[in-house]
Amino acid sequence: MTQNTTLEQKLQHVKQTLALAEKYDHAVNVLSYDQETICPIDAMEEQGEVWAFLNNQSYKLIKDPAFIEAAEYLYERRSELEELDRVMAEQLHRNYLQSKNVTPELQHEFMLTFNRAFVNWSKAREAGDYSLFAPSLKEVADTNRRMIELRGADAAGKTAYDTLLDDYERGMTSDVLDETFGACKERLIPLLEKIRKSPKKIRTDFLSRRVEDEQQAKMVKWLLTQMGFNFNRGAFTTSEHPFTAGMGRFDTRITTHYYPTRFLSSMYSTIHEGGHALFDQNQPQENHDHFIIGGKTLGMHESVSRFYENRIGRSEAFVHFVYPKVCEVFPNAVSPSLIRTEADEFTYTFHIIIRYEIEKALFASEIKVEDIPALWNRKYQEYLGVCPSSDREGALQDVHWTSGFGYFPTYAIGNFYNAMYYNRLKEEVDVNAAIREGNFAPLNNWMIGHVFDRADRLSPKEWIKDITGRKFTPVDFLDYLEAKYSELYGL
Repeated sequence: MTQNTTLEQKLQHVKQTLALAEKYDHAVNVLSYDQETICPIDAMEEQGEVWAFLNNQSYKLIKDPAFIEAAEYLYERRSELEELDRVMAEQLHRNYLQSKNVTPELQHEFMLTFNRAFVNWSKAREAGDYSLFAPSLKEVADTNRRMIELRGADAAGKTAYDTLLDDYERGMTSDVLDETFGACKERLIPLLEKIRKSPKKIRTDFLSRRVEDEQQAKMVKWLLTQMGFNFNRGAFTTSEHPFTAGMGRFDTRITTHYYPTRFLSSMYSTIHEGGHALFDQNQPQENHDHFIIGGKTLGMHESVSRFYENRIGRSEAFVHFVYPKVCEVFPNAVSPSLIRTEADEFTYTFHIIIRYEIEKALFASEIKVEDIPALWNRKYQEYLGVCPSSDREGALQDVHWTSGFGYFPTYAIGNFYNAMYYNRLKEEVDVNAAIREGNFAPLNNWMIGHVFDRADRLSPKEWIKDITGRKFTPVDFLDYLEAKYSELYGL
C-alpha cells in the first residue's frame, strides 16, 4: 500500500467519523435551543441530561483510538494535503491537545456540571438571588481549572486564565488585554466625564414609550429581512437572554427578548444576533464539506454581530433609513447603565472590562465566587457611576458564565476588529448611501468576500491582517468613539 493510498484512507475515515458526529451535534443543538426557549423550567435538568448524553455520544466518536490515530496521521502529513483538508487536520490537532486526557466519562461529568449551572442560573435570575447560583458557578470555575490541569504541558497559556482566553480567541493573552483595556480606560474615562458635564443633552423620553410584543415582533422581522437574513434557512423566537444557534448547515436560529417599555432592546439585540446569523448563513459550502466550520473564533463572530449592531445600526444613516423623524432620540445618547446588552456603544466597553477584571481575579485566586456581587457593584460604581439594586441586574444578568470563563473579552475584541475593517470597507463602498437606501447588498457582499470567507481557515492574527493589512489594535475603535461622541455632545 502506498503512502498516498494510506493518506487517502485515513482522510476518508476521519471525514466519515466527523459526518456521524455532526448528526449527534445537530440533535444536541436542537435540544439546547429548545431548553433556552420553550422548555418548562422543571424539565430543564432532565432535558439537559439528554443533551449531555447525546453530546457524549459525539465525543466518544472522536475519542475512538482509530479516529485519533488517523487524525494525527493527517496532521503529521498536513503539508501533503490540499488547503481545506490541511485546515481540518490542524483544527483536529488543536482539539486533540485540549481533550486528549479527558475521558468520555469525565466529559459527560463536565457537561452535566454546565447544564446544572444553566438551570440554577435560570432559577436564581428569576428569584433575583445570587446565592442560588453561587455553588454552581464555583463548580464551573473548578471544572475549568480541572480541564486545564488535564492538558498539562499542552495548555496554550502561561496561566489558567490565559488558556481560557486562548480557547475563545486563539493567541490572545491577558498581557495583550491588560494593555488594550488600559488604553481604553486611559482615553474613554476622561471622555465619559466630559460627556457627563456637557450642557448638550439628548432626548431619551421617547425610548420608554410602550410598544406591545406583537408590534416589536413585526419590527424585528422587518429588520432581519432588510439585513438579508434568509428565513428559508433560519428562524427567530424569544428567550430570556438573546442568542444565535447554528443548528446545522441549513438552519441558523436567533432569539430576542421583548420589554414593553424598552423597544430598542429587541431591535438592537435582533440586529446583533442577525449579524451572527449572516456570518453563519454565508459560509462557503466547501467549509461545511471539510468540517472546518468551527474554525472561527468568538472575537471574529462578535466583530460581525457588533458591526451590524453598532457601525450600521447606530449610524445616522440607519436612523434616516429606519425612522427619519427620530434622529435626536435614537440611541446615540451616552448614559451609563447597568445592563450590558442594552448599553450604548460608548459605555459598553466598560461592561466588558469589568467582567474581564473579575474573571482574571477569580482565576488568580484573588477573590472567591462569593465575592463577585460586591466586587461587581464596586466596579460599576467606579467606572460607570451606577450601582445595581439587585443581583438580577448585577452579577446574574449574563448567562455566559454557566458554560465557563474567558468568553466576555471577545465582545470588546470584536469591536476592535470591526473598527479596523470598517475603515477598509468605507474606502471601497459608500456605506452611508447604502444604509440610507436600505440596500444591504453591497455591505453584505463586501463582508462575505473580505470577512466571512476565510474566517474558518485563518488564525485571528492572520485573519485581521488579511482583511486590513495591519496588526490588531484598539486605536481605530477609540478614534471612532472620540470623533463620534465629541461631535454629538459638542465637545
